[in-house]
Parts: sequence; structure tokens; C-alpha cells
Amino acid sequence: MKLQRMNRRALTLGALAVSGALALTACGSDDTSGGTKSTTGATAKAGNIDCGSAKGQLLANGSSAQANAIQAWTKAYTTECKDVQINYKPEGSGAGVTAFLQGQVAFAGSDSALKPEEVTQSKSVCKNSQAIDLPMVGGPIAIGYNVPGVDNLVLDAPTLAKIFDSKIKTWDDAAIKKLNPDAKLPSTKIQAFHRSDDSGTTDNLTKYLIAAAPDNWKYSGGKAWQAQGGQSAQGSSGLAQQVKQTAGAISYFELSYAKDGISTAALDTGASAPVKATIDNATAAISAAKVVGTGSDLSLKLDYTTKAEGAYPITLVTYEIVCEKGNKADTLPAVKSFLTYTASQDGQDSLKALDYAPIPSEINAKVRETVANLS
Repeated sequence: MKLQRMNRRALTLGALAVSGALALTACGSDDTSGGTKSTTGATAKAGNIDCGSAKGQLLANGSSAQANAIQAWTKAYTTECKDVQINYKPEGSGAGVTAFLQGQVAFAGSDSALKPEEVTQSKSVCKNSQAIDLPMVGGPIAIGYNVPGVDNLVLDAPTLAKIFDSKIKTWDDAAIKKLNPDAKLPSTKIQAFHRSDDSGTTDNLTKYLIAAAPDNWKYSGGKAWQAQGGQSAQGSSGLAQQVKQTAGAISYFELSYAKDGISTAALDTGASAPVKATIDNATAAISAAKVVGTGSDLSLKLDYTTKAEGAYPITLVTYEIVCEKGNKADTLPAVKSFLTYTASQDGQDSLKALDYAPIPSEINAKVRETVANLS
């Protein structure tokens, strides 16, 4: 869709007033249901936004991983398209998919593509059609830790699997020492935190453990945490907060939540050097992803066992889930207008400053084409 702009002007998010209907609160405080983290000071380019006939309230729910990106995009978009209110609740991928399949929201955010049975179920919501997955946000899942005196921790898949499965219990364990021969590892008890809610972040982490440490991670995986032991918290911000305030803690969350002094581990993947959780390293991994969806579905397959130099393997892609056809007439214009912006060059260029990885251009071109044809 060719993007047009009626009023061109530079925007800074600090000057934007956000509709009170925005579930990602204008003040940027944590949302207790889904883990929204403040993006105060973050900017998203408005670029060329075509509001078209978009108006009314757009309800959405899902991934807390993309919450910071959605918040920044919404601020930029609703300043241009003042007749639209976007209410995105970051209650987790599982909650988002459920809300979509029950016809409660216009689109959902999920860090995992729809399962075949969910696609089948979506046919009752998408009149004479079905739901499709549109990759919109990428990024690394950081392994955040709080071990006083240890600044450059290195872990590998087997060791990480044993930590999260309560098989390694202290930070001076021999397996951790072997990977960190120069570190002064304390005998502090490991406090491993996992998501309490159904989460695509959990799904992607466990896909990595299943693929890269099959002898040490015997669980089937999925959005719900399956290993025994450990402690839990809701949303990515909940996990990040626990790591920040708990000595000996370790957990997993998107890089955009690894702020305020939270250290992140590098991964020994078999490459010549341990790979850090950075946007560029995640982009290197996502760029090798293959589109495995059929028709207009653009779900991707990531290589969690990559040994490529500088490729960080624990990455995720957040999909916006929409009806290919049969969208509700009152929300279709806003859905197309908003997703056209988020998939635009300006929308994607904003992601890196927010600690997300843009979707590779070849894949993103297909996303734009698909959004333009939604009906």
C-alpha cells in the first residue's frame, strides 16, 4: 500500500499526549496484567502515516515481549490519527491468542505462530477465512542474572538447561566454573525465575533448550513452563524485576527489559567466541529464518542450534495475528492503517533504538503486501 501523509512534521514521543484508552499507560508504568515496562524517552518515527478512514477503538491483546514497541508505535500513530484509540493489553501470548479466538480483539500479538488447531478454530472468527501470522517484531531473549562480582558470565545450552531444571543449584558449580575459568564465582544459591503466565518467550526459550540441549531438557515445550522447581513471576517486566532485586537470580526476558544494571550472559554456541545478546546478533539469527507458513501466513522457522559467528540463537519473532479475510468492518480500516505503519520502513527503523530487531527486509516486504490485502 502506498503510504501518504497529510501533515508532515517531526515528532518526539516526549511531547505526545496519548489517549486515556491506551492500556499501555501513558505514564509508562508497569501493567500488572501483562508486564508493560516504561518506554519514557523512547522515540518512534511517524514517517508517512495514512489514517485513511480509520476511526474508533482498536482492541488488541497479547505478547508482553512487544509491549515496548507497541507503546512507542501507538504514541506516534495516534498523534497522527486522532480518531483512533488503540487499547493493547500485554497479558501474554497465550491470553492474546485466546482473546482473538474468542472474537474479543481485532488482532493479537504472539511470540509463537498459531498451532494448526488454533488456525482451525480461527475460522469461526474470520468469516469465510482464517487467521494468519505476520512477523512484526524480532529480538534476542536475554539471560539476565544477578551474581555480585561477576560481570561477563558465559553459559551454554546444557548448563542453562540444568540451571532451569534445578539440576545445578549454586553459582560455583563445576559446569559454570568450566565456562568461566577467570570468574570469581560465589557459592550463592541459584534463584531461577520463570514466567507464571503462558508466554511465547517461554516457548522460544524452551525450543532453544530442546534443540541445543536435548540430553538435558526432556520437556515437550510450549507456552506454559513445565520444569519443576524455581520461582515464577508474571510478564517479562516481572522477571526482570526479580532478577534486579534478588542476589543469585537468573531468568529470561527480551533485551528491552534488561535495563537498569541487569547483566546478561553470553552463550557458548560452538562459534569461535561466546555470543552476546545484542540486536545485531539477533538480526544475524533471524535473517537465516525460513518462511514455513503457507499462502498468506508468514510464520518463520528459526535455527536454535546455529553455530554461525555472531548469531545469537535464543531469539524470538512476535507475530501480529489477524484474519486474512472476514475482519470486522468497523475495525478493518484501523487494523490495516496501524499495521501498515508498524511494517513500514519508518516503523521498523524505530525498533533498534527500543532494543528490538527489525524484521529482515525480504520478509517484511511480504508482510506489507499481506497487510495491504487484508479484507
